[in-house]
Amino acid sequence: MTVQRPKKIRLGDLLVEQKAITEEQLITALDNQKSSGNKLGRELIESGYITENQLVDILARQLNIDFIDIQDYSIDPDTVKRIPEVQARRFRVIALAEKPDSILIGMADPTNIFAYDDLSKLIGKPLEIAIVKEDDLLTTIDSVYRRTAEISNFAAELGQQLSAAENTIADRTVSEGLTDAPVVKLLQSMLEDAVQVNASDIHIEPDVDELRIRFRIDGTLRVQTTTDKRIAGALISRLKLMSGLDISEKRLPQDGRFHLEIRNQRIDVRLSTLPLPDGESAVMRLLNQSAGFLGVDQLGLPGDLAKRVRQVAKSPHGLMLVTGPTGSGKTTTLYALLSELNNPGVKIITVEDPVEYRLSGVNQVQVNPKVDLTFSKVLRSVLRQDPDTVLIGEMRDKETIEIGLRASMTGHFVMSTLHTNDAISSAIRLIDMGAEPYLIAGALRGVLAQRLIRRICPSCAEDDNVDTATKLLLQDMGDEVEGITFKRGRGCRACSQTGYQGRIGIYEFLEMDSGLIEALHNGDLMAFSKLAQSRPGFTSLKQSAYELALKGTTTVDEVVKVGFSMEM
Repeated sequence: MTVQRPKKIRLGDLLVEQKAITEEQLITALDNQKSSGNKLGRELIESGYITENQLVDILARQLNIDFIDIQDYSIDPDTVKRIPEVQARRFRVIALAEKPDSILIGMADPTNIFAYDDLSKLIGKPLEIAIVKEDDLLTTIDSVYRRTAEISNFAAELGQQLSAAENTIADRTVSEGLTDAPVVKLLQSMLEDAVQVNASDIHIEPDVDELRIRFRIDGTLRVQTTTDKRIAGALISRLKLMSGLDISEKRLPQDGRFHLEIRNQRIDVRLSTLPLPDGESAVMRLLNQSAGFLGVDQLGLPGDLAKRVRQVAKSPHGLMLVTGPTGSGKTTTLYALLSELNNPGVKIITVEDPVEYRLSGVNQVQVNPKVDLTFSKVLRSVLRQDPDTVLIGEMRDKETIEIGLRASMTGHFVMSTLHTNDAISSAIRLIDMGAEPYLIAGALRGVLAQRLIRRICPSCAEDDNVDTATKLLLQDMGDEVEGITFKRGRGCRACSQTGYQGRIGIYEFLEMDSGLIEALHNGDLMAFSKLAQSRPGFTSLKQSAYELALKGTTTVDEVVKVGFSMEM
């Protein structure tokens, strides 16, 4: 390592000299760089001309500095804070270790002499430089610059103000002006932290003695902080004000929404409140409008399955259902299909509650039960608007189902969602909800059932020694485990020691054929179920999860969870 000021080198010339890239590749990357705004190294990596490992190795040798694998490095939280988060993100740098006479820093671009000079002045100590991978660095920055302490401090400050107010105001109410600043700071910090760790929901839950704040990350709730229960009222009231709800109504559930800019991203927040014995609970669902829509190819559908789903979605008429529990990605799948169908020659109308994402060129209607604007009432009007494709947010009642089925038999293609465990039980659920079997048989084209399961963290993946009990469970579900090496996540900083990072979809797709249509038309549900399971190419949700475990994408624990959920 070096404590000397780094040398300024021309990266492109160096890589050509080392024969890592060609002159033509360098010229192309420099041209692309003008429009992308990337640094040259990042542009070369994203263009596939060089790998990040190759780039890091060449720079380390040329500059005579060490490479540090930051994912396996033990970082001191106090040392990290020697560099503020703003500078850490701006210069792609992190403080790794402090020594008596110097400080070790990891840099994604150790040739950045301007960053070196600014950091030298900021820290006031000689710098030892090591090179780190940029993607690993950004993941680590997201992990170590969490706002847990900041949120706890804001919550404590608000609690102190409320405590003082109780001694001075007879009815123990607090004016908005008194608590406004701490509440805003607390909410801002909480939302920024949630967006930073890709949380899908924030849960604010008053208990007997405390207020618990939890984030749902990759489908699992994690406690962010616990604090003074007295701040719950001020926090919920502020959220209600932001959502346009009645702050005086605490006896009934309320739903609202608001949007804001966080970390240069537009976030829509759906708020739901619920009265509890110890106060009001609130859940915020975070929808990132800046992330854009996933395409069908990005959903994780196997190639053959994606082709079959596309074919059904392009039918001129009929009904396609996407099923699964809440939070299984049904809306994401439907919007991916809509984005492919959306073109100037097709009229698409959606009926949703609520409209989650805005789609240019699509007529989106939000139902409003308060003014009796229900799914069924909207659908009757929608069909007079001459649509080609209709999206119904959810098949909720008999009337909505019957209108949707009849629309799909009269020249419209209808897509909707249903809460069922698997694809086969969807037709049975429609019958249970009052739909006539012959209508379902005549309208239904396909059912896509899905779940989201957790991915193994790529930074700490290792071989898994599956225990005997788990092996027996897999064998009971019909899966072979002997002689197969599965993977698990050891737990590292990148995944907050969970062993998982991100989620992936598993799918079960049932296409209707003449045999299934006849069984359904006759109301023979037993024959329908047997025919569906024996249909060529049919892969169950459990089998889909098991195939991902064989590839090392997920763990056998996630497969077992899916298997149990199917048996319930």
